[in-house]
Amino acid sequence: MDAYDLDDVLQRALSRLALIAEVTTALGSTLDAAKGLRRVCRILVPQLADWCAVDLIEDVERDDGGHHLHRVVVVHHDPPTLPPDLPTGRLPRHPRGAGGPAVRVLRGAGPLLITDPPEPTDPPAADSPELLGRVPATSAVVAPLRARRRVLGVLTLARTAEREQPFDTDHLELVDDLCHRIALAVDNARLHREVRHTAEQFQRALLPDLSRVGHLELAARYVPARTEAAEVGGDWYDGFLLPTGDTALIIGDVTGHDMRAAVEMSQLRNMLRGIACDRQEPPGKIIGRLDLAHHTVSRTTATCLYAVLRHPEDGVWELNHSSAGHLPMLLVGPEGDTHYLEGGRGMMLGVSPGVNRPSAVDRLPARSTLVLYTDGLIERRGESIDLGLTRLRQHAAALAREPLPVFCDELLAGLLADHHPDDVALLALRLPAVRDVR
Repeated sequence: MDAYDLDDVLQRALSRLALIAEVTTALGSTLDAAKGLRRVCRILVPQLADWCAVDLIEDVERDDGGHHLHRVVVVHHDPPTLPPDLPTGRLPRHPRGAGGPAVRVLRGAGPLLITDPPEPTDPPAADSPELLGRVPATSAVVAPLRARRRVLGVLTLARTAEREQPFDTDHLELVDDLCHRIALAVDNARLHREVRHTAEQFQRALLPDLSRVGHLELAARYVPARTEAAEVGGDWYDGFLLPTGDTALIIGDVTGHDMRAAVEMSQLRNMLRGIACDRQEPPGKIIGRLDLAHHTVSRTTATCLYAVLRHPEDGVWELNHSSAGHLPMLLVGPEGDTHYLEGGRGMMLGVSPGVNRPSAVDRLPARSTLVLYTDGLIERRGESIDLGLTRLRQHAAALAREPLPVFCDELLAGLLADHHPDDVALLALRLPAVRDVR
């Protein structure tokens, strides 16, 4: 081998290593499988192929023991040349007797080198997952995405007549290496999604089911943080009838985003329920007893707002409340006027147990809406919390006449970004008209 040939071999080896490193970096930059695959395909085209596609096996099993395929991404160096009717998304079930390269790979073969792909003049059947025969190619490699001894999908790489060198056997090892890395990333993303789902279900299981309380309307929402981390949080709400017939309303947030915070949240909720039912005292006293009890079993901090709504005797509802470092409740009048109930404010739980805690009393008009919420609803990184409070008032005012479930859903839709970094708990109460109470 002369020096020229050696330099050429070294150059090709370095190019392959650079491609593998770039693909690895793209896959490691996200836990969203679809996003990672799109990034990878944009790297592979045009560095390695003129077009590529990734089809993944869905989790839903077919009746005959097979699986549905989901076409996650198709990337072409000249997108307008792709057929307009190219199947994407969830693909039809392929026939039992199908024997194209993609089907063979899904059954365990591959990677397969296709040196003479079929022409698009005679495309595969509509229910076939094959791309070769639909998209022009002069050579292709169809390879399995395999991890933990399971085939997770198929990668199709193709070259067209515009590229002088077709795929050959020398490319199979490189493609196999790329497929192994892609499959591991897809498998990790699925495992992460399962952990996130389990964490969210655990969080929701700790929250109470609200029942209708007399003529009052109660609605609650919990929205987990939209981040890539699989975390649970300490946000919670509660609402129930006290032995006196009054209605208790609670919102709180334990510091932290982990299993410990969720467990602490459950303990606080249960302790507060027990104290509130046992002691018929002002909310400030109840919060003080909760702080002492919490201090004996934990060293975490938390915010909490406890309010007691009393049935009107003169046509006006009375709300007695106390806050341990929590954001103020928002009162929305029936015509859209809004203001925050700022009274009864004290320090967080777990900071100074034994301190006297104030209570406040507010009178609430009929048909008004009371909103209790956690900070994830209004806080934005790098922004003053006052802006978030103003934004909440504006959205709530516009929704004042909507039914309570719509009020809650639209409030969340208007205030939360696609990727909000914190959990959100929301509890809303709608008071009836005075004639409905009598």
